[in-house]
Amino acid sequence: MSDKRISVVVCARNEESRIEKALKSIKAANPHEIIVVDGNSEDRTVEIATPYADKVIVSMAGSLTADRQVGIDAATCDYIAMIDADHRINPDTLTSLQEDLELFKFDVVQSKLGIEENSFWTSAENQAFDIFLNHAGPKTMIGTAPAMYRKALFLSHKFDAEITRNKDDADFFYRLSQHPEFTFGTGNTYVWQEHHASFKDYVKKFFWYGKGDSEFCRKHKNRAASKAFHLFINYPVFRSIKAIGKGKLKAVPYFILCGLTRGISMVFHLIKA
Repeated sequence: MSDKRISVVVCARNEESRIEKALKSIKAANPHEIIVVDGNSEDRTVEIATPYADKVIVSMAGSLTADRQVGIDAATCDYIAMIDADHRINPDTLTSLQEDLELFKFDVVQSKLGIEENSFWTSAENQAFDIFLNHAGPKTMIGTAPAMYRKALFLSHKFDAEITRNKDDADFFYRLSQHPEFTFGTGNTYVWQEHHASFKDYVKKFFWYGKGDSEFCRKHKNRAASKAFHLFINYPVFRSIKAIGKGKLKAVPYFILCGLTRGISMVFHLIKA
């Protein structure tokens, strides 16, 4: 019989203000082990995490992407949940994600997502999630966390040095999509994020995403045109039209800001490189 136990991997860097809440919520879910991979923090992240974790690994790998593989390699269970420092899970979340994997016969399942705070921009992001993410079933792209993985997947696919440093999901799931024997998508489980963000914070986040998009385009040149279309057309135009049709009007400025900021950042970093 397959081992149904769950390893939880938490990758963090300079997250002293948020990681304790995440680890308390994970501890309440009673996984077999909690592994914290610290990306050489300059604050008290390691000190705060140590009482809650079975293993704390200070990684010098140099990127979040590489740190994920460090945690995977340290995990001992057949199921691995990636939970980040800003995620807040319920006591039944891990079991629910595991049930989603079996129900949909996925190799990776991402949770549905919601933001705890109710400011304009976080409300806009919640509405955007409802448009493009929070529908259970197969997807062509999902996020790296919060998600559950079958560890057997990592016998052939890894978060390694060849993956883009700044945005790990696009490269990993694009490569995975080239192998039809592996499936992934969104399940029925909700996970909430602590995300107190202003307009300026969102601009900075999307600009950082655009840097990762530029890395993806340099690595996968055959996907550059598709990526540009997605950011400059699909996000600000088609997703906005869909949001209007569904009455999710706050999602419109979110999609416009996200697509154009990421697109401009992507072009900037491609030229800069």
